[in-house]
Amino acid sequence: MQFPTLREPIERLIGAALAAVDPYHLTRHSLRREGEVWLLGRHRFDPRHGRLFLVATGKAAVPMAHAAAHILGDALHEGIVITKRGHSLHPLAEGAYPLRLFEAGHPVPDEASVAATTAVLEMLAQTTADDTVLCLISGGTSALLSQPRLPLAAWQTLNEALLASGATIQELNSVRQQLDEVKGGGLARAAAPATCITLILSDVVGNPLSLIGSGPTIPNPASPERASEILARHGLLTAELTPLLVKPTPLASSPRTAVVVGDVSTAARAAAEEAQGWGWETRLLTTHLEGEAREVGKMAAALAKNAAPRTCLILGGETTVTLSDSTGKGGRNTELALAAGMALEGVWGAAVATFATDGDDGNSGAAGAIATGETMRLARQQGLDPLDFLNRHDSGSFFAHLPHTLLNTGPTGTNVNDLLFILSGVEWGCGMRNEKPPTNH
Repeated sequence: MQFPTLREPIERLIGAALAAVDPYHLTRHSLRREGEVWLLGRHRFDPRHGRLFLVATGKAAVPMAHAAAHILGDALHEGIVITKRGHSLHPLAEGAYPLRLFEAGHPVPDEASVAATTAVLEMLAQTTADDTVLCLISGGTSALLSQPRLPLAAWQTLNEALLASGATIQELNSVRQQLDEVKGGGLARAAAPATCITLILSDVVGNPLSLIGSGPTIPNPASPERASEILARHGLLTAELTPLLVKPTPLASSPRTAVVVGDVSTAARAAAEEAQGWGWETRLLTTHLEGEAREVGKMAAALAKNAAPRTCLILGGETTVTLSDSTGKGGRNTELALAAGMALEGVWGAAVATFATDGDDGNSGAAGAIATGETMRLARQQGLDPLDFLNRHDSGSFFAHLPHTLLNTGPTGTNVNDLLFILSGVEWGCGMRNEKPPTNH
């Protein structure tokens, strides 16, 4: 299959991936009705013998809650939905369903996060053993659902420091679990004695249930000692924090179950099927991609250099960026793309594209970026120094100077990690069009 521009195949891959992890459809497929009884995962709920409460949190909270409310109808007694500001892409129809919508801060919790969580805890205080609480958890929950054990300002400072340290999401959430009342099973404790059912749209590599959203309904396997070790390694353990790192209260014995309804592998497989439909050699290499973004970018460039013509390689996961004192505009995806472009310089017919499935890559204002063997030449024509931008973590500004390179999806309403596409063997270059670069004589 021929494409007139490089952006066309990349946008088709992104479209296929996002369609596969549409939270509304994934949630609807997980809820079924048999007569008067609802099947929520493996649990059966009969509205004649109890009430059904709903808690939806994360960047996909609105479409997940809308799907659940649409399916459950009058069986839904009351619900609260918490999402990131600007991510309420579709009307929740609060008047049509007994739902309240809160918007709060991300990636750092704010006063609205705490207020929304307080409302959730007040709602759950009325549950009985006959009731069921349906929790819909998606990426962003760790910041949006928060009741810290330390003052909010100190909690915000700690979160900011951990995000800048290069800590993995697993490390970050292990610390959050120890210092926040609703994490590490805290939401399930609040829901007891009701049955707690959790449907999860995963944004953590490998789907460790206790770490997705910091595991609000999952018993916490991490220890205070583990959190102390992480904080100490990043130079963040203080005398004020140490007394707060204690084992949480064990979860009550009320019934609970959790189901992952979608993750990055769901998106990656859909993208692979799209590329295979073009007749291209397609390989899904991993959905466990991790590492420092600039180093992963070099690896992606190496794969692009070795790939046969008309090859599409797909990787999913989440990289990290260790920030320095000099920090510009960008995110892990644009930084990965910039490092890949530097390593691809002069390589014809190869491209690397990376994007965040939530449409929000750091503070770049974009979802990610595209780099080819021509990117550096075009940048230098404008007097740009790629290494300077990389060292200042200003990759978003770098690509903003180059037309057609930034991937601007806006908020997508879903969140399942990042995807990395490596395309090889097609003639695209100047302006991302199907044309060869000029030859110097």
